[in-house]
Amino acid sequence: MRLLRTLPLLLALFAPLAMAGPYQVEVLFFRQAGEVIPASQLAPEDWAMGSQPVTAESQRSTALNDAAAKLIPANGYKVLLHQAWAQELGPAPVKVALTAGNQMFGHYPIEGVLTLSENPSIDLEANLWINQIDAEGVLTGSEQLKQSTRLLPGKLTYIDHGSLGLLVRVSPQ
Repeated sequence: MRLLRTLPLLLALFAPLAMAGPYQVEVLFFRQAGEVIPASQLAPEDWAMGSQPVTAESQRSTALNDAAAKLIPANGYKVLLHQAWAQELGPAPVKVALTAGNQMFGHYPIEGVLTLSENPSIDLEANLWINQIDAEGVLTGSEQLKQSTRLLPGKLTYIDHGSLGLLVRVSPQ
């Protein structure tokens, strides 16, 4: 009888541990119609410090392809980065470096870091840059999307930031 009274408490305490594990993370970073808002500073040289890149082994097939198909120039959008990967999450923040385009002197046309942690909800910090790089490889301008939010596992989250947008879904595998 006593066990039946304490069982709900035990389940509540250990439920977050049961949820910890591998997730599929998918991001869709895009430009939307509107005035471009340049960042007050250029992307820093150490933009990826402390982060890990998405490896070939962790990459996964994208599932937000229908959403990406609607983000076309005719509708006022341009997809800048669309990527999915497997990721272990826990209470310690994990920093993941994302890039698109060819690297020139340490910068990519699209670069940034997503910081994810689970305790027990999923917290996200996004710091993404769109860089203008001239023919000599000099960084001449940047736009930045920097925002934090709490995610619900498996739910698509939209982050709006002026002329930039981000769709994120973190789903248990």
